[in-house]
Amino acid sequence: MTWLVTGGAGYIGAHVVRALTQAGVGVVVLDDLSTGDASRIGDAPLVHASLLDREQVDRAITEHDVSGVVHIAAKKQVGESVADPFYYYRQNVLGQLVLMEAMRDHGVKRFVFSSSAATYGAPETALVEEKSHLVPESPYGETKVVGEWLAKDAGAAYGVRSVCLRYFNVAGAATPELGDPEAFNLIPMVFERLTKGERPRIFGDDYPTPDGTCIRDYIHVADIASAHLAAARYLGGEGESLSLNIGRGQGSSVREVIDVIGEVTGLDVTPDVVARRPGDPPRTVASADAIRHYLGWEAQHDLREMVGSAWAGWTLRHPEVADLPRVR
Repeated sequence: MTWLVTGGAGYIGAHVVRALTQAGVGVVVLDDLSTGDASRIGDAPLVHASLLDREQVDRAITEHDVSGVVHIAAKKQVGESVADPFYYYRQNVLGQLVLMEAMRDHGVKRFVFSSSAATYGAPETALVEEKSHLVPESPYGETKVVGEWLAKDAGAAYGVRSVCLRYFNVAGAATPELGDPEAFNLIPMVFERLTKGERPRIFGDDYPTPDGTCIRDYIHVADIASAHLAAARYLGGEGESLSLNIGRGQGSSVREVIDVIGEVTGLDVTPDVVARRPGDPPRTVASADAIRHYLGWEAQHDLREMVGSAWAGWTLRHPEVADLPRVR
């Protein structure tokens, strides 16, 4: 069995490729390399193409005898999606439609979809279950909801079985070479400011939480990858289609994360507190019961491992941090 991994040369995709190949699963990667890096995928074959190129998608499926798809390729920046929603609908929704039409035409009936906790928007419950209402607050989140609809409707019409995985806050790296090259999430954003000699920022410290800062569920990217492997194995059986959270089921506040960064790096992480960002819910933590029940999966890495591995990846790409003054 060969799995096509779209976006497999990206930060998360490369970890999924690594998990699949280490488990002896055949893999072919399709990636336009707009944000990916071909060096990340090791010996896995690469089809350098856009999902919008139906001819290349067909070629990847037929030449590599693909029997399942892990669909990770997508644009994922919330602010960018607000500024240019048409671009996000073209890349994320139309790209998935082209992919799934090719799957239908070639009889590929196993589909793992990279979804997001952004589908929930700003949930009112402290522990977010899969049955919670999907009320996304950005075009990016909307494209992920539509992606889940496409997967569900493909099941009803064409017999495609799917597992939609709703990521919470991804962090860390399995190896330094696979670290997150971008600074759009809290941990690398703090690293970036420290590297520039600037203080980390906390967007509001007056939330109804124990230390006044927002609480999120952080999940190691290696655990994300192992969840995809578990989903692929599940689809090798006869189980029903599923939508599942990937999280640890426990939250860490922004201040707690920054404190751990200080412990790991030895740097002064005294933050500047600035105004709240619109739309940030006080607490968003995943219920991880369903994925444990259906896939037998559970997160293995804690917050300190996430920060430590992320810092190893950051220092590999930013050797100048060795010259920063340590306080610990």
